[in-house]
Amino acid sequence: MSSAHRLRLVLIACLLWVSAHPAVAQTCTFGIDNINFGNIDVTANTAFTTSGTYSASCSGILLAAVRTCPNVGAGTGGGNASGNPRYLTNGVPQLEYNLFSDAGYTAVWGSRLWAGSAPTTDITLVILGSGNTSRTMHARIPAGQQAVAPGTYTSSFVGHTAINYAAYLLIPPNCATLASPTGTAPFTVSATVVSSCSVSATTLDFGSTGLLAANVDSANSLSVTCSNTVPYSILLDGGLSGATDPTLRKMKKGAEAVTYGLYQDMARSQPWGSTKGTNTVSGTGSGFPQSYTVYGRVPPQSTPSPGTFTDTIVVTISY
Repeated sequence: MSSAHRLRLVLIACLLWVSAHPAVAQTCTFGIDNINFGNIDVTANTAFTTSGTYSASCSGILLAAVRTCPNVGAGTGGGNASGNPRYLTNGVPQLEYNLFSDAGYTAVWGSRLWAGSAPTTDITLVILGSGNTSRTMHARIPAGQQAVAPGTYTSSFVGHTAINYAAYLLIPPNCATLASPTGTAPFTVSATVVSSCSVSATTLDFGSTGLLAANVDSANSLSVTCSNTVPYSILLDGGLSGATDPTLRKMKKGAEAVTYGLYQDMARSQPWGSTKGTNTVSGTGSGFPQSYTVYGRVPPQSTPSPGTFTDTIVVTISY
């Protein structure tokens, strides 16, 4: 046999040896950032988003890749059997959220041990070297949770992660079946639902009149939205004249004025002012808008010159 034929046989033997012995990663370490949504106001009825980072670092002895399968379970807050949503908890109360592998919040970051699937994340290694990779973990709290009460909501992933990994040359392993070896990457997810109140009001318009010889009545509405379970009081100030008596506010036109009052009831017997606990209105938030009627009355008085008389009332929600 010629030397050329011997060389060809040696090369074939080497190629067969490499194919038959896939590279093995020596060590791998993993981490997932704690994810904190910070302070959120659920009465705004909007979604809240944030993110963390999954990172992996492996060392190896041969030119190869390492597939990592970061399986993330439901967490201590639990989750729907379908994998969406997961929950943050504050004792018994729950706040819905989830973790996603995409910025569009459509692919739930799941686990072969729970629901959904782990996103495959590969590392390319070099000879006698090491490699690393990272991937953004997207987190989202959906809208529609206005009734969630204030407090700090958490879920721990200690014991709820299993990062399986394996080195390969040509055909990557399947994360759905890859079971060992296994690393961990404990982390926590948290959000603080803050106490919040907001208010809006319509205009109180007494309309047009000639002589102020009899009561002129009108009403407007307030809409108050406060966090669920939060007690609050509604205070109406004395207007631009700074009236301390809620029944003696002033609508003005230049130096002229028309006296009027604001009341809590249709009979106009309970003045509505700004002394908390005395002439204010109280309520408890539900997370949704709550409506109140403000009853106004212009009592009989000397009629000033014709024109438009106005006043501005500041509504304060104390909670």
